[in-house]
Amino acid sequence: MNVRIESSKIVKPLYDAGGGGPPRACRSAVTYDVYMAVIYAFRPPTPPNAALELGLAKTLAVYREWAGELADGGDAGGALFVEATVSAPLAAVMPFGPSPELLRLHPSTAAACGGRAGRELVRVQLTRFACGSLVIGFTSHHRVAYGQAAGNFLVAWGLASRRLPVAPLPVCDRATRFPPRHPPLVQFPHRDTEYYAPKKKKKNHDAGAVAVAVEDDDDELATMAHDKIKHVRERGRPPLARGLAAGEATTLRVSVNGRTRMRPAVPRGYFGNLVLWAFPRCAAGELASRPVQHAAELIRRAVARADDAYFRSFVDFASSGAVEAEGLAATADESQAVLCPDVEVDSWLGIDFYELDFGGGGGPFYFTPSYLPMEGTVFLVPSFAGDGGIDAYVALLETHLDEFKKICYTY
Repeated sequence: MNVRIESSKIVKPLYDAGGGGPPRACRSAVTYDVYMAVIYAFRPPTPPNAALELGLAKTLAVYREWAGELADGGDAGGALFVEATVSAPLAAVMPFGPSPELLRLHPSTAAACGGRAGRELVRVQLTRFACGSLVIGFTSHHRVAYGQAAGNFLVAWGLASRRLPVAPLPVCDRATRFPPRHPPLVQFPHRDTEYYAPKKKKKNHDAGAVAVAVEDDDDELATMAHDKIKHVRERGRPPLARGLAAGEATTLRVSVNGRTRMRPAVPRGYFGNLVLWAFPRCAAGELASRPVQHAAELIRRAVARADDAYFRSFVDFASSGAVEAEGLAATADESQAVLCPDVEVDSWLGIDFYELDFGGGGGPFYFTPSYLPMEGTVFLVPSFAGDGGIDAYVALLETHLDEFKKICYTY
């Protein structure tokens, strides 16, 4: 797919008279320090780029933190806005499934990209196809806000592009909504859960956990993965297959949305990152020998433990000074390219992806997360077929796909 970049600029917030500038973005220091990208496809007719640019400027004035930056200083204020074209019809070249070609349809997820040394928290690319279809690639920083807040922003962008008022307004009160308790009440172990001591070996950094890729020599993994594989080979550990030994433990990292779990419940329009994780663990042999209901119950119990008390315990721990005093780091490590023997699942089922409407032909006919070659990750999203189904995006080494397919069609 030959994507031609026509222009690239910074879109500034369009404030009303007397409106202030963007604040320095608040961020969650425990989640992944990474940009995430999603892709929407729209059939013609579609609004002109100028209308979408104006709508983006208006929306940034409401969602002010998205117009800020993570670094101190500099000329804060704006989002990267890229215009591109493809000289072929969308149906002829668009990959409707995981593919590196998707990376051409959104701004880079690298830390440095675009103008102002790449500090923009929001990066947008509009790609027009010969058939009149439009693909919008949206890249945003995960530590500022995650899926639900990003989805709210996109819906607001659609409203502003149609010259409609942005409603409901984002709730930006994280500083007062989640104050630490005095005295703090840390009821749960957050060391080696959300945080770890870097001097200790992390399980997923052990050679045995990633050696599967040495034997597979899978060309589909990103350069980052191959660097890690090379490191494993040099350490001389024997390779392991994804078919785990019966006694080997496997952990499922499940994202848990705190909006509905905290008391009182957090408004749906809350802007920020309010996700922690549940970590159900089990021996591989136990999972294989027990019915699927057993695995589901393990997950249900672990997720249920991430309740209001757990979230508030985390706030107290993160605010206690222990993280800084002990030099702890977040266990959410974006540098991992192979999670084996573990799995991470992120559910986007409650996010309003298909409510995005810029006018013209209506909402998107297709939505997908971008290509993410991180073995062991699973994304659950509402099916673009519109039948109420669920699409699961599963990243595996190629040599494991046949066995995975057999399992999927057996149960």
